[in-house]
Amino acid sequence: MKKAFLIKYGEIALKGKNRYMFENILMDQIRHRIEALGVFKVQKEQGRIFVEPHSDYEEQEVLDAIKEVFGIAYICPVVVIERGDFEEIKTTVTDFVKQQYPTQDFTFKVEARRAVKSYPVTSMEICREVGAHLLNVYPELKVDVHNPEVRIWIEVRDRTYIYSKMIKGLGGMPVGSNGRAMLLLSGGIDSPVAGYMIAKRGVAIDAVYFHSHPYTSERAKQKVIDLARIISRKTGPIRLHIVPFTEIQLAIYEQCPHEQLTIIMRRVMMAIAEAHAKYLKALALVTGESIGQVASQTIHSLVATNAVCTMPVFRPLIGFDKQEIVDISEKIDAYETSILPYEDCCTVFVAKHPVTKPKLEAIEKSEKNLKDIDSMIKKAIEDTEVIKIKPGQ
Repeated sequence: MKKAFLIKYGEIALKGKNRYMFENILMDQIRHRIEALGVFKVQKEQGRIFVEPHSDYEEQEVLDAIKEVFGIAYICPVVVIERGDFEEIKTTVTDFVKQQYPTQDFTFKVEARRAVKSYPVTSMEICREVGAHLLNVYPELKVDVHNPEVRIWIEVRDRTYIYSKMIKGLGGMPVGSNGRAMLLLSGGIDSPVAGYMIAKRGVAIDAVYFHSHPYTSERAKQKVIDLARIISRKTGPIRLHIVPFTEIQLAIYEQCPHEQLTIIMRRVMMAIAEAHAKYLKALALVTGESIGQVASQTIHSLVATNAVCTMPVFRPLIGFDKQEIVDISEKIDAYETSILPYEDCCTVFVAKHPVTKPKLEAIEKSEKNLKDIDSMIKKAIEDTEVIKIKPGQ
């Protein structure tokens, strides 16, 4: 039997006249994910995308790859026949059941859908007659239209597709359908989850990491590279910008009030991240902040941090509690890497009593004490190391 994969999408179906653009991006994402697994034809047809193999392939490998693509609601391994006559459909469904369920001892229901309304047999007739045919061939089977153990779907289009499994996808929107943003990626739990969440809405991401050598180690830097690799499995390629931050961090520590260290440091980070974002034509910044989690994430602190930015700052985790963030981190396989005990620049030079309700005027006044900060920021941007990370590397 000829096999393929039928892909159903969710939100894209609501896009009206622009739907074709989202479909095309989704197909490109799928092609990219499976290109190393064989030769495949990816095409769309009336609200569905079909992936048809033209070479040898491992079904589970292809399923695992497609499941990493945002924008997919369900993936269905299907048997394909030319539309043919109704007898051919009944024969193929019989063979399909024999192959997929050798014991033939289960309850079932047949569900049919005709995208081609000119087909001479109605959907109800397909369900009734195919069901009756299966009962005749396999007397052990039983019909249960309410809670069947197996559902057999038949979709009549230009060709006919038969399947009994719908594997849940990630949902969301295909990456690249909603612009590009710059993620502030640390070695913690939150920012990789924020990157995953914003990518799920179709936003392509690059990332920036602030490295304070020798106060932060090469192991801490490698940890962030590993985290970028983990989330790239779902977000797609990431350009990771590693900013040398030691000189700036020492200047802030030596020249600014210690209770303001975190806020001023965050503002400088945002300014540098925004410079890299603008160079890449990204339209927003993304952070892993959750309101009230630490002193730098109170609403007062976020207002002071935002004031240094000219582009929007997205915080996908703003309303999440820590356990919710941990749950997603575990789901995307980032948690075990995130909790490795290597320091990052946000955990060195920490004030004992950080301000939780900073006043912007006071922060800006303190920043004026920073000598040569503009030239230090310019040098940090120029000396940034960029690592290109591709999924699967």
